Amino acid sequence: MGNASETFLLESRISKENDILMGTLYTIFGVLSVLGNGILLFVAFRKKSSLKPAEFFVVNLAISDLSMTVSLFPLAIPSAYAHMWMFNKVTCTVYAFCGVLFGLCSLTNLTVLSCVCWLKVCCPNYGNKFSHCHACQLVATVWCYAGVFAVGPLSGWGEYGAEPYGTACCINWHAPSQSSAAMSYIICLFFFCYIVPCTVIFLSYTFILLTVRGSRQAVQQHMSPQNKITNAHALIIKLSVAVCIGFLTAWSPYAIVSMWAAFGNPSTVPPMAFALAAIFAKSSTLYNPIIYLVFKPNFRKSLYRDVARCRRTLCGCQHNFLQKEPQKEECNSTRLSNGLPENHGTCRHCPCPEMVTGTREIFTDYSLQQTARILTGSQHSEVAISQLSNELQSDFL
Repeated sequence: MGNASETFLLESRISKENDILMGTLYTIFGVLSVLGNGILLFVAFRKKSSLKPAEFFVVNLAISDLSMTVSLFPLAIPSAYAHMWMFNKVTCTVYAFCGVLFGLCSLTNLTVLSCVCWLKVCCPNYGNKFSHCHACQLVATVWCYAGVFAVGPLSGWGEYGAEPYGTACCINWHAPSQSSAAMSYIICLFFFCYIVPCTVIFLSYTFILLTVRGSRQAVQQHMSPQNKITNAHALIIKLSVAVCIGFLTAWSPYAIVSMWAAFGNPSTVPPMAFALAAIFAKSSTLYNPIIYLVFKPNFRKSLYRDVARCRRTLCGCQHNFLQKEPQKEECNSTRLSNGLPENHGTCRHCPCPEMVTGTREIFTDYSLQQTARILTGSQHSEVAISQLSNELQSDFL
């Protein structure tokens, strides 16, 4: 780190106060990203047998976002607080490589997801044939595509270096003015990794919107069930649009500032402009888990179910520990003369397994088989979710 060739890595070009602000924001984003993406991956793992092919891209996006957080933030945070890059040039190169790889993977993943949504809505005859195998192949293609541009600077096509504000590393945006190879890399990167993905995403969701708007009545009244846009597909499309808008909003300032430095005079770009753009770009790791965990019913209900199961397990341990105490708290019930249960002494931590509504109650068994148990009095019958009414069935999406 004391080598003269690496002194450019050590100095921050923004004020100490701004560096502290960046370090604080990075810390907040890092904690929220790890928690959000970690929970999303846990929920996806718990319901892996029921994941739809399009949801594979949601999981892949969470993996790339979490990988970016784990690989970049532990280096960026201490460097920001120290008001200088605290590591050597090799670490700088690895940092830049991870940032490019995971950032491009996320953008390419959203691009492919928009194409899948377009295929399912606008070309249902082909979209209905889209399988888990196809999704896995496309996920692998996404990583290969991002890998090509991430490996480029390591092989001499382009160059990695310090960010203009001095406490992080990325592509050397000053190199195009000195090397034709670096200029060609920047042009290809800007065209194939920003212009093309943004155009594909915009056109895909525009065609989806036109198709849905133009055929809404036909979908509801005349088309066969195989061609209908299901509630699940419609929800995935809405959430995908929200994620894409958030991601592009986060990365567009960085793309604009980078092109300004690459194709203009780098000395005219304020270092603070790069710093603010980098903060916006790093915030993109938060949008995916927030949107899907908060607004997607099956992810949210799966999370609630796992939390309730943990609480029941912990409560059960407490009951076992207190079995020999003179006063104990139990979940029990007795039945009245009409056969309905009357709960008393119920543990406040354990959700009661029965919900009474008049003389008829519905007990939903959130199992992998996706069935519902209909109880009337003391008798019950179990049916598949697909046999319920549309209103009840939508609760299980």
